[in-house]
This record gives sequence, structure tokens and C-alpha cells, in this order.
Amino acid sequence: MKGILAGGIAFAAAAFCLQAHEPYDLVIRNGTVVDGSGNAGFRADVGIRNGAIVEVGKLGDAQAEETIDAAGMIVAPGFIDVHTHADDFDPQPLAQNYVRMGVTSVVAGNCGGSTLNVAESFRRIRDAGVSVNWATLVGHNTVRRAAMGSANRAPTAEELRKMKELVARAMAEGAVGFSTGLQYVPGVYADAREIIELAKVAAAAGGVYASHMRNEGTAVQKAIAETIAVGEQARCRVQISHIKIDSPKNWNESVQVLAMIDAARKRGVQVEADQYAYEAGSSGLSIRFPAWALEGGREQVSKRLNDPETWAKIKKEMIRLYEERGFHDLSWSVVSSYRPDTSLEGLSMKEVALELKGDGSADAQLEVAREMMLRSAPDMVYHFMSEDDIARFMRHPWVAFASDSSLVMPGVGMPHPRSYGNNARILGHYVRELKAISLEEAVRKMTSLPAEHFGFARRGRIVKGYAADIAVFDPKTVADRATYAQPHQYPEGTPHVVVNGVVVVRNGAHTGAKPGQALVSAHRR
Repeated sequence: MKGILAGGIAFAAAAFCLQAHEPYDLVIRNGTVVDGSGNAGFRADVGIRNGAIVEVGKLGDAQAEETIDAAGMIVAPGFIDVHTHADDFDPQPLAQNYVRMGVTSVVAGNCGGSTLNVAESFRRIRDAGVSVNWATLVGHNTVRRAAMGSANRAPTAEELRKMKELVARAMAEGAVGFSTGLQYVPGVYADAREIIELAKVAAAAGGVYASHMRNEGTAVQKAIAETIAVGEQARCRVQISHIKIDSPKNWNESVQVLAMIDAARKRGVQVEADQYAYEAGSSGLSIRFPAWALEGGREQVSKRLNDPETWAKIKKEMIRLYEERGFHDLSWSVVSSYRPDTSLEGLSMKEVALELKGDGSADAQLEVAREMMLRSAPDMVYHFMSEDDIARFMRHPWVAFASDSSLVMPGVGMPHPRSYGNNARILGHYVRELKAISLEEAVRKMTSLPAEHFGFARRGRIVKGYAADIAVFDPKTVADRATYAQPHQYPEGTPHVVVNGVVVVRNGAHTGAKPGQALVSAHRR
């Protein structure tokens, strides 16, 4: 027996010794490791083998297939963007607008819109290959439309049963939660009872409830209360999507909103939020129209917009809606993408009215909005937030950072600059220049905070045994370059990005590697 035990110990020791001397696949040397915990950075090398971090410390003359010299740079966990619209990778499998700003994992299916077939989406990710890790929520608007179209009513018992089945199937196939977009058709027509019933299905499978709320300005506290109530009654974790105050009349209400989140957490509700670091949002032009006018599909919408009496009613309500925010017209709205006439992209609605009608009045802006909607609803950028609210949300410990971006095609349209620069803007503008938060806290909010809330096991930290998702950036030069006028510009100062141990950005250039994986939640039941 002693011989067998001694032999086993000797074999294990030999195996350990062999592994210890085995070359690393990649070593990142001489950097300052900011490990995602929020703690102070420390000088260390990072050894990577078989897609995982196997050593953090001084590695001396250890051999490696590849070495990255990170002297003077920060070595951080790859950033996790939990609010994206990266639902279709076919046109952009390299995901350059994400990885070039250090993002290594994304969550799609937000704002109520998602794939209905999660298993098929996972298969396509695995077969075609992508450069980032990918997870998805299942969207309420998607399942509601599948069950009952765009009807403005409560579901029947049979329709609710079908929606529950669709959510349950998506969760079983690997969705990480359930999302709503309660300012969009058809989700805008749902009441809280419907949302709670569907969130319960996701919660039973360990999913999070992520909500683009009903209102983010004029009735934001009421919307926050509803969102938290869904989490409490469904017994699930809550993610408040792209938290903001989007109405000048309500600026500084971030104080009350954050107090509501703190109070809910004290009651035991696991509620967090995410934000992007810009004073403008982005959505469709349709969101400026009253919800009742958008019911029934394109044919019904066109019929209402072409009926003078109904259009007069719609226009009156649109005026009321923007005046409630503190605006006098739609000049704060800028065309981002409009396929019927790309020459209008980048113009404000006032400029569009001047271009098409020679009249920049508020009424002319509404008329061109109607005409554009009749042809094809454009995407817009909306300038309606304050820097004070942005900074206040940013300093809160339970607010993560997310871009609310899709996979953009370089040179196409005038997308929101967050698509190219969100993480770099936080690190450059808000950390280095404004000192709104510390570097270590910013990294935590991009890494371990979202990883833990969404249940991405062994991601979001630089720790032995964790997946080797890593962003290497220069704290002195990292910066966003994308602007509203010139959005198609990659950021500066993040020369190296690693996904699952494979270098996807080297010296500021994409390598063409596609090592991304489909992610599921560790909370999954």
C-alpha cells in the first residue's frame, strides 16, 4: 500500500513538473494587472494555455509560443457588453467595432427583440465562427409578435400559454434571460401582469429580467417601480437597460432613481443597471409617434398617416409628447440611417425639413417625419440627456457599462458613436480626463460586475483558471475617436485583445481570428 501511495505521489509530482515546464501558448509580460475585482492594479505577467489563464505572477524566462510586451499598459479582463443588438453575425463575424474597444463578450436579444431559435443561433456561432463570445436573451416583443401579432390588447389564455412556451424553449436552449422593450410595438401594449408571468418562466430557469422600460424621462420613477416589481414578483435578477434621464424637464431625477435601486437591493431584489457614456440615445423615429398609431402593421399605420383627420390627432399627440420632455420641436433628433434617401443621414429633423420643404418650422418637421415613416422608418440619434445624470449613474456601484450597439458596417449610415467608442470613452474621457471614477472601478463595471449578474462562469476576472479573455490598453492614450459627425472611427490605445486565449487584435489590427464561444449562464436551472 505504501508503495502504491508513494508511486501515485511521484507520478502526480512528475505530471506537475512536466506541466510547469510546458511552454505557454501566450504570455503577457510587464503589464499592470487590473484584475476586475475593483482592487488596485499590480505588476505581473499572465500565462495562458489552452484558452485559460494558468498563471498570474512573475514568470521569469518561461517559454511561450507568443509573447505580448505590455510595459506601461493595463492588462484587464476582456470587457463584457451586456446590452447589445448583435443578433446577426453573418455580415460582420469579426465584430470589429466591439473587439477594437476591448469587448470580448456580448449579450444580444435586448429591448424585447431576439432570435426565436436560440439553438440554431448557437449552432451558427459555432459553425461559422465569430471573434467574440456571444450570449442572448429571449425578447418579449419577438415572442408576443409570434403569438398575437401587433394587437393592442391583453393576450388570451392560449396566447399567453404560447408565449410562455416560447420563453421556456429559449431558456432551455441556452438563453440567459428575458428582455422587454416596453416603448416598442408590440411590447408597449402589454401590462405588468403579462410581463411578470413571462419573467417567472425565465426566472425558473435561472434567467435575468432585462428591461428597456416604458419611460426613461417624464415618468421614469414609475417605470423603475414597475421594473423592480417584476423582479420581486417573478423572483428574478433585474437588469435596467441603458439607464438614463431623457427629458430636460426631469434632469437630475437620477438621484431619486438610484435611491429606488438602493432601496430595492436592501429588500433583497438583485437589481442592477447598465449605461452608455454619451448624452444622446438612439432608436427608431417610430418611438416619437403615439403607440396607438403604430398598431396593426405597416398597412394600418400608413392608412392612419394618410388620413387627414387621424394624422391631425397623431400630430397633436406628438407635440404633447415632446413638449412634456421640454422641447419645442424635433430638432434634437438626427437621422442615423434612412435607406430611401441616404443624403438625409446626419441631418437633424429641422435640417431635413429645410432640405425637403424649405421650411424648418416645428410643423414642417412633423410633416417630414410622417413622410419618412410612410416610406421606411429611419433610425435616429436623440440628444436629450445631461452630463450630470450620466456621471451620477456612472459613479453608482451597481451600474455597468454597455454600448447598446449593433454590429455596424464600416462606412454605412451615421450610427451612434457608442458603436465604436463606448468603452474607450469611459477609460479616456471619464476616468483619465474627468476623474469621474477610478480606473479599477471602471474595469470592474466592464468585467466582473456584469459577469456575476448574468452568470458567466470563470469570466470577468484575471485569475488562474478563468477564461483568457483579456484587453490590453494604454491608460495614457486610450480614447474614443468616433463622433456624431464622423462615427466610423475605431478607438485608440487598445493595441491587444485576446479571446479564449487567441489574439484577435494585435498591435491595433484585427488578426482575423474567430475564437468566440456561445455562452450560457451559470445560474441556469
